[in-house]
Amino acid sequence: MTNSAEILNNIKLFFIEIGELSFFAKRFFVEVFSSPFEFKELLRQSYNMANKSLILVGVTGFILGLVFTLQSRPTLMEFGAASWMPSMVSISIVREIGPVIIALICTGKISSGIGAELGSMRVTEQIDAMEVSGTNPFKYLVVTRILAATLMLPLLIIFGDVIALFGSALVENLKGNVSFLLYFNKVFDAIKFSDIIPATIKSFFFGFAIGLVGCFKGYYCKKGTVGVGEASNSAVVYTSMLLFIIDFIAVFISDIFFEI
Repeated sequence: MTNSAEILNNIKLFFIEIGELSFFAKRFFVEVFSSPFEFKELLRQSYNMANKSLILVGVTGFILGLVFTLQSRPTLMEFGAASWMPSMVSISIVREIGPVIIALICTGKISSGIGAELGSMRVTEQIDAMEVSGTNPFKYLVVTRILAATLMLPLLIIFGDVIALFGSALVENLKGNVSFLLYFNKVFDAIKFSDIIPATIKSFFFGFAIGLVGCFKGYYCKKGTVGVGEASNSAVVYTSMLLFIIDFIAVFISDIFFEI
């Protein structure tokens, strides 16, 4: 009986949190179109998010291209389809693997960082001090970070995809004696706009989800250092779940409009 009550209570809290997150998102869309606009803070946050994640995304993309090609090559050679390697790898990385993997990597880097930063500001009452002084902390802290994550993640995903394809081309050059020029000619022949457009559009939603959940968890952080840790951890968990949901919806819609 106690377990059933606990499960029902957890379900109730889950839906309450979804409702609070929805109101948080609604407030963001109201604030983002109202003045004043914090352009300097937006640029600073965009630079910090992209610059600090660049090496991590690059290394992840390079290893992704290497491993994916090394794992796929023996199977394709067994069926005499090694020549399809550039097409298969490029479409898989650009359409699905690259955006999802890089978004998950950025979740651990960006979303947890936002949750910890805003959580620390909430615990040390810096946000309360901004409200007392007449400054709009939501506009300065939340709107700029969500916008920065939304704008920067597509660029990071494109960068990661390019590095992943370079890693794949390197394996093909060493293992299959395929020149880089031939490899990328086949890549550009295989990739279509129906592969690029859906992947680019959903990357904006990935960035929005990363910024939104990170800001939500940090902005409403509980008191104490334990609350900061919980805000950072739960931001990563909730964002990861949300990314998979967004990805499923994006693939379902793409299948309807682009017939992939």
